[in-house]
Amino acid sequence: MATWEAGLALHGSGRALLLHRVARPEAGTDDELLAVPVGEREADLFALRRALFGERMQVRTECGACGEAMEFDLDARELGVRTVPSEGPLRVTEGEWTVEFRLPTAADLAAVAAATDEPAADKPLALGPSALEPLAHEPSVLGSASPADDARRRLVARCTLSAVRAGKPVPAQALGELPEPVLRRLAEAAEQADPTAEVTLDVRCPDCGKATPAELDITTYLWTELDAWARDLLLDVHLLAGAYGWSEPEVLALSPLRRRYYLELCADA
Repeated sequence: MATWEAGLALHGSGRALLLHRVARPEAGTDDELLAVPVGEREADLFALRRALFGERMQVRTECGACGEAMEFDLDARELGVRTVPSEGPLRVTEGEWTVEFRLPTAADLAAVAAATDEPAADKPLALGPSALEPLAHEPSVLGSASPADDARRRLVARCTLSAVRAGKPVPAQALGELPEPVLRRLAEAAEQADPTAEVTLDVRCPDCGKATPAELDITTYLWTELDAWARDLLLDVHLLAGAYGWSEPEVLALSPLRRRYYLELCADA
């Protein structure tokens, strides 16, 4: 409940950091958490989700071809599996370009989001045009379409260590202007090195048979579930406090099973 209350005034990167602090309580400072590669953070948040709400994830999306609503379950054990990121810089070559870069961290995402005022910057390498939503909660959107080009280029500029074009070094101020084929190669290399950083599913429509790529943004998904849980719990407190005169701490001290039993007694009264 304290985490939910603290997160109400936050958005995007702020909520991600708050949830990550809960998922990794042994972390000493926020700077330590912000230095974690994105995929490692996502794995921590998937683990937190499993601990709080179990392994089954009920989600829905819309078919990108026909607009049909699709609902299905995911096994959270198969998502967010932690991998060991590659050590040292990564290198890609595309045409006359050679670029060395590092994997994005949570700090990079926060900085890009703040600079662009673009919520989608919190998932900068997302490729899916559709979004996944929790089955029972509307209208919260989990995931987002491809982030703004400006946000993506800002991220590339932050994470690029060096770039050479036709044997000549590219100045730092020009790193945000890499050509699109190079950006695609960087995204592919980052995905291979840190696959947990982005979970994109191909969901096949049972009506038209077309596949729709959909991104699962675990930060927004988990927050939506936490928000619904907290509001339901506060409603329980309201009903039981009115019926029995109990204080909030007294209601919250009840086990979920006993709380549900008392609510059933109130409904029958």
